[in-house]
Amino acid sequence: MKPKVLITKKIPDYVKEYIGNYCDYEILEGAGYDDIINIIHDKDGLMLSGIKIDKNLLEHAPNLKVVSNIAVGYNNFNIADMKEKNIIGTHTPGVLNDTVADLIFGLILSTARKLPEMDRYVKSGKWDEIDDEIVFSKDVHHAVLGIIGMGRIGETVAKRAKYGFDMDVIYYNRSRKYDAEKNIGVKYAQLNDLLKQSDFVLIMTALTDETYHMIDEEQFDLMKSDAILINASRGATVNEKALIKALNEKKILGAGLDVFEKEPIEKDNPLLKMSNVVLLPHVGSATIKTRNDMAFLAAENLIAALKGEVPPNVVPELK
Repeated sequence: MKPKVLITKKIPDYVKEYIGNYCDYEILEGAGYDDIINIIHDKDGLMLSGIKIDKNLLEHAPNLKVVSNIAVGYNNFNIADMKEKNIIGTHTPGVLNDTVADLIFGLILSTARKLPEMDRYVKSGKWDEIDDEIVFSKDVHHAVLGIIGMGRIGETVAKRAKYGFDMDVIYYNRSRKYDAEKNIGVKYAQLNDLLKQSDFVLIMTALTDETYHMIDEEQFDLMKSDAILINASRGATVNEKALIKALNEKKILGAGLDVFEKEPIEKDNPLLKMSNVVLLPHVGSATIKTRNDMAFLAAENLIAALKGEVPPNVVPELK
């Protein structure tokens, strides 16, 4: 008898075919936590993203062996609960590095050169009303980019910055990345020094207890008054209230955000009315090819676990 799998995301036909060779699968697009609880009792595997995997859900899933996240991040996994139940958890690193790096540079350029704001002026017929104060913006080339979290995506961004824009790149990470320093030419800096020196501060760290609100009022006070914050990791790495305060008080020049503390962003969030902030709906990996590649990698992780093999991308805390 084939193992039974529940999939909660839309996936391409070739991924369905691959999974179907090994499993009986059920696709319930857009299923939420409560939906899963109601139908998970006989499932051996889950393939999803963003839905909390906790003790309560696992208690409804006596047959469950693996949860395959269609994402790099896995802060939806309660690691302790999954360890207790011997549940394998996997994710999809690597395949989205270039796509996310492209989007990050889109945010850097959009915020620095005021592209969305200029677009609105032209489309609203106000070209003649634009003066120098509105038009003048910030150079990206030869600026200092500070990257907090030098993982795969951080290194990919660093290459674009160094080789494409002649930027000076400094980074802060839990451990030194000597290969990146040698091969790319990035320089290590302590966090406070990075904040003081950077024209652009990019957050690319995972969300953990240690990184929750790692950028708060104290950190904004250290940044340059013409610095721009870019966050494409997880919203809660930044204290959003402190960010709004820093922008209102002109402690920093602007921000480009693909992630937020609460998603979707609340309709009364002050960030929505700020012209010096570029906001995206958490779309870092959202190209057709990359999302398809992520789905296939998630399927490979899923099938390997169900075959009793070690999946290629088990999350570090569950290895």
